[in-house]
Amino acid sequence: MPYKEKQVEKLYYTIGETARMLEVPVSTVRFWENEFDILKPMKNKKGNRMFTAGDIRNLRIIHHLLKEEGLTLSGVKRKMSGKWDEAEYKHQIGESLQRIRSMLLELGDNV
Repeated sequence: MPYKEKQVEKLYYTIGETARMLEVPVSTVRFWENEFDILKPMKNKKGNRMFTAGDIRNLRIIHHLLKEEGLTLSGVKRKMSGKWDEAEYKHQIGESLQRIRSMLLELGDNV
């Protein structure tokens, strides 16, 4: 199997980079930041939002719950208040399965 160098993760991501990762407009990320207390991006001296990897993970979970599971904002807030750990765990499992699937497809292409 060919060697793949691990991508270097940044400590902070701008709101534009974050929006591109989630494939949503920047205004959506700003809206979610105001709606969900779990999102607390740092702001630099200019006032630009700087998201950590943890913030992006939480945004991905919120995105998944809203867009893929079809929950409303109030539904996501209720889930966050009670079963946020469960939602995060299910999201991590889904991401792991996607990575495994892509690795298997890559192996199949190499055979």
